[in-house]
Amino acid sequence: MKNIRRLFYSFVHSFILSVALGSPFFPAHAQQLAASLPLVAKQVFTLPSYITVAGQEIRNVRVGYETYGKLNAAGDNAIFVAHFYSGTSHAAGKYKDSDAAPGYWDSLIGPGKAVDTDKYFVVSADTLVNVNAKDPMVTTTGPASINPATGKQYGMSFPVVAMRDSVRVHKQLLDKLGVRQLVAAMGASGGSIQAMEWAALYPDFVKRVVHVIGPGFEISPYVISLLDVWSLPVRLDPKWRHGDYYGSGDPDDGVAAALKVVTVQTRHWDWAQTTFGYEPADPAKPPSEALENRFKIEAALEAAGRARAKVVDGNSIIYMSKANQLYRLSDDEIKGIKAKILFVPSSSDLVFPPKLSMAALDRFKHQGGRGTLFLLQGPGGHLEGVLNIDKAAAMIERFINTP
Repeated sequence: MKNIRRLFYSFVHSFILSVALGSPFFPAHAQQLAASLPLVAKQVFTLPSYITVAGQEIRNVRVGYETYGKLNAAGDNAIFVAHFYSGTSHAAGKYKDSDAAPGYWDSLIGPGKAVDTDKYFVVSADTLVNVNAKDPMVTTTGPASINPATGKQYGMSFPVVAMRDSVRVHKQLLDKLGVRQLVAAMGASGGSIQAMEWAALYPDFVKRVVHVIGPGFEISPYVISLLDVWSLPVRLDPKWRHGDYYGSGDPDDGVAAALKVVTVQTRHWDWAQTTFGYEPADPAKPPSEALENRFKIEAALEAAGRARAKVVDGNSIIYMSKANQLYRLSDDEIKGIKAKILFVPSSSDLVFPPKLSMAALDRFKHQGGRGTLFLLQGPGGHLEGVLNIDKAAAMIERFINTP
């Protein structure tokens, strides 16, 4: 149990169950090929005020961000990497040499890699309402932040935000950094949603989109319901108190259960079969002999969720689910996209199956857009696009380097 928790605290920027099981974050061959980035510094971008898409004001906005590589004099060699639902801006590199592992896409980003930081200036930023609000390396404005009007945490009085709001804040960050054009906007899952929003909102600013394990141009009604289920355990925890729990005890049971549900639904039955099978958590306690005797997969998911809950804010799970539910581009917005799009679905994805990317590509081409698709093969489910992105590295490298 101690090893599981120690590993999870080292990976607070993501929610990947293989870490909890003590397996490498990246495949062995990716680790062998990886070159190292210099140590990464977490920085903070601030805005005195921001008006949301829905027209509500948020004061004292803060988002954390990281950069890799250098911006050229023209300001046109930048790539923005957006993170997934439970991720953070820690996409690559390490904060210190003693870190157990680097950022989640380190096999893709760095000197001489597919996203070559000797050539490109890479920026990654925390979203608004980032779920990892209790992680000291995460800076994000959300329901756990102090409302300057009251001096107390917002809780459920925080304005509703969409993923589009994070993109609009991040655009102001890039403006401040001197970025005049993006070579590409890219990301996995919720990050792929942000990448597509970049292209829709700023068609002359974004040249390419790398849409990894994404839904295409809109969230599906099925995933709207999944996102509701992901936040439901938080709402059912008696300690949640309709979001008014700050200072009285966090709803950690609900948060842990929510994270467990997310893991189950972002994996695949082949992965469960191969990794756990029917093994008991404790060989001396067969599941057939008592209700409290558990299978190995049950115990592993429970331990992972409990460890991860220490850095995750319950209200932020609810807000992040809503932000993803609101994603839907209009026909006019899709027609206005000038960027080339690379869709990278996973063959075993049960959240955003490949047919969603295929349909989006057909729709885009029918409207005059330029795009292509690369199918990730593997049993990793939805997380194939995070754990095994190196399988698509060569395709991504060609895509971002082709005029």
